[in-house]
Amino acid sequence: MTFTETAPLRRNKGFEETHRELIETAVRLISEKGADALSISALARAAGVNRTTVYYHFENREVLIAAVKTWSSKQLAKAFRPVAPQGERIDYITRFVLDNPELIKMWFEDFISAGDIRDRYPEWDGLVASVAERLAAEGCEADSEVYCVMLLTSAFIGPRVFRNSVRPDEDADTIVRRFRIERQRLLKQTGLLADETI
Repeated sequence: MTFTETAPLRRNKGFEETHRELIETAVRLISEKGADALSISALARAAGVNRTTVYYHFENREVLIAAVKTWSSKQLAKAFRPVAPQGERIDYITRFVLDNPELIKMWFEDFISAGDIRDRYPEWDGLVASVAERLAAEGCEADSEVYCVMLLTSAFIGPRVFRNSVRPDEDADTIVRRFRIERQRLLKQTGLLADETI
């Protein structure tokens, strides 16, 4: 289905399911056309619901955009939780960045804006504490907050710079593999590489 096609109307879904589907549809629309193209009407058409349903979930476009940013923060935070092997987590975030350039652009604009990072990236304190603990265990005296800023910046900007300006001829799988190898090499140097081989 393209951006301008209208999905058939659906009824009788639970609030949470509809809410999730609306956010996922908004993410898709942003990825296809950019954040400026997202409107309540466009979302209603793409999701196959009436505008009243969208307004029931999101008071206005700003609330919808905030929900999309929260969703993207949660998706990005998955890569920093040790619930999967480190290589898989590195691959996940690199592919997410490559597959969702408009979403990452929107998220990163918030990330560099003035104000408390915890308001835009609720997982910040947990990330910093986890990194500080690992650095201390390895006897590394690095500044965990600065390290985390550098980690996030390279994770969110690096793959796009590489694809757009360095090697536009390379496919996503190759870029993901190359970034995994180099990130693991850097993490190994600071003692943050999990017990895995490069």
